Amino acid sequence: MVGVIVARRQPSNAIGWLMLGFALGFLLSIDAGSYDIAVYRFGRGLPLGSVSLLLYVLWEPALVLGPVAVLLFPDGSLPSARWRWAMRVYLTVGLVVLAILVFKSADAIAHHQTRVDNSGQLTVFDQTSGYGGVLFILLAYALLLTIWLAAMGRQVLAWRRSVGDRREQFKWLASGAVACFASLLVSVLLSSSRGWWHDVGDVAVIGAAALPASIGVAILRYRLYDIDRIISRTLAYAIVTGLLVGLYAGLVLLATEVLGLHSTVAVAAATLAAAALFSPLRRRVQQVVDRRFNRARYDADQTVAAFADRLKDAVDLLSVQDDLAGVVQHALEPAHLSIWVSRPG
Repeated sequence: MVGVIVARRQPSNAIGWLMLGFALGFLLSIDAGSYDIAVYRFGRGLPLGSVSLLLYVLWEPALVLGPVAVLLFPDGSLPSARWRWAMRVYLTVGLVVLAILVFKSADAIAHHQTRVDNSGQLTVFDQTSGYGGVLFILLAYALLLTIWLAAMGRQVLAWRRSVGDRREQFKWLASGAVACFASLLVSVLLSSSRGWWHDVGDVAVIGAAALPASIGVAILRYRLYDIDRIISRTLAYAIVTGLLVGLYAGLVLLATEVLGLHSTVAVAAATLAAAALFSPLRRRVQQVVDRRFNRARYDADQTVAAFADRLKDAVDLLSVQDDLAGVVQHALEPAHLSIWVSRPG
């Protein structure tokens, strides 16, 4: 969806088309995997099973296109001429790996080795195909990973040198990348768990959409300067949630294991304590986070609070008007400011 919007609004920007290719490749690969399972594991008599096996490998070009979109951010062009050779090598290696995957899939289909695993991938990919083949694949992926890391490092350096709108764009990119990495990490760590923790891991993968969403917002410059507020709110609620979860678990363990209370009573008491502490804890944490990550909001709150204290002792209307105008100018920075005062009669 983000790729469609970016490509439609800025068709000359290659990032929108790259995001479309990334999404299309993964969606076709996922759908092909489900189709492969239906045909080759459950024996459904569906047509075009061989085509579906070939489409499954589209995850590889999708994986290759993702870092390219990050490197071209935000204008859709390479940062310098030196990156052209690196990009040519990168794309060439990606095409070679794709050709190997397609060839191996076609060979398995021709020899009727069409057993698939739980994801819909051919099981022949899990078999060792010789020392040379394995070494080549490892070197290829090592080279791709090196270029990925170089692209990320380049964007970090560009962010440190940027100012104004460009700096806010890089903030959106960095925030989306952190959220995407965190969600994927949680999903991987919880994928082998059981019960509701496994469900949490399945839901956490949705957070990976934060990266393309942040790229789209940054390129289109939609509410660009809201990023500081989003970061501060996200960090504040994450910290508060972590503290309250720890407090809740500690109170439950203390009540059940040490005091010997009934589990139902302990859970109820811990829930009430966490609910009572939520608002004061959130306000305190929000102030600390705003002081570091949303300084404009913190300074504005301090200015308004100081004005409220002075207003308690103010009696002269003209001095109050001047003070009010100064506070609004400092806190909101409007282009124009007027004050209407109602007079008797």
